[in-house]
Amino acid sequence: MSFIPFLQAGSAGSMSTSGGLLGTFIPFLLIIVIFYLFLIRPQNKKQKETQKMLDALKKGDKVITIGGIHGTVSSVKENTVIVKVDDDCKLEFNRTAISSVELTEAEKAKLEEEAKNKKLFKGKKASAPAAEEKTAEKTEENK
Repeated sequence: MSFIPFLQAGSAGSMSTSGGLLGTFIPFLLIIVIFYLFLIRPQNKKQKETQKMLDALKKGDKVITIGGIHGTVSSVKENTVIVKVDDDCKLEFNRTAISSVELTEAEKAKLEEEAKNKKLFKGKKASAPAAEEKTAEKTEENK
């Protein structure tokens, strides 16, 4: 007696075991696909964004460390960053200890302006044919 029923050999069971094998592996494949789509892929995407942010660190950036320390980058080395916390206090951190870079007021304003322009552009695209129809109707009425 075998504990694994799909490994049993037999003429009557051989046809049903191949369907049984397929039926057994489909749920596992679906689980793997779901894990990839909802866990692995977003994590890889976030990791790439974090690495891009760490590679773009430069002197003068305002940063927040994973420990919650706020400061300004005073110099950048290959694997470390020196953060100026106060007038006479500088701390050296690994690059991986930086959790985020704070945006300056100018950068925030620029991002808001870009978002507004995108909204306006999308709005014009959708309403442009309707506006052209109205203009065409008015010109026909004026004739």
